[in-house]
Amino acid sequence: MDASAKPTCRIVKPGHTYEGKQGLSYFEGIAAETVGAKGICMHVLTMPPGARAKAHLHESHETAIYMLSGQAHTWYGDRLENHVIVHAGELFYIPAGVPHLPANLSNAPCTAIIARTDPNEQESVVLLPELDGLVEV
Repeated sequence: MDASAKPTCRIVKPGHTYEGKQGLSYFEGIAAETVGAKGICMHVLTMPPGARAKAHLHESHETAIYMLSGQAHTWYGDRLENHVIVHAGELFYIPAGVPHLPANLSNAPCTAIIARTDPNEQESVVLLPELDGLVEV
């Protein structure tokens, strides 16, 4: 193995954004695409007031969220029948394959750090348009 193929530590400065399939804009972070990650991705998400994602799930990949500021509502379950509000300082876990839909219903932005066990950040996103109308925000 030559020196260029050897894994090494990297710093990622979240300056670039990208539009996720879920309908939200993410700050580029740790992923296969940015640092060659093999088993994890981690990004920063700031949702403006009134923003909501499209209903979706992550096939075969778990999600861990740490809410840095503000609060976000999330509906989850087969028919989005469950609801939680994640506040600043709280952590939220979403198992693989669980449909969910987050939204910011407040008058202030909310920011979270999101980590998934999928190194290709958008690869496991499956949109569920049949569930979008179940949540009125």
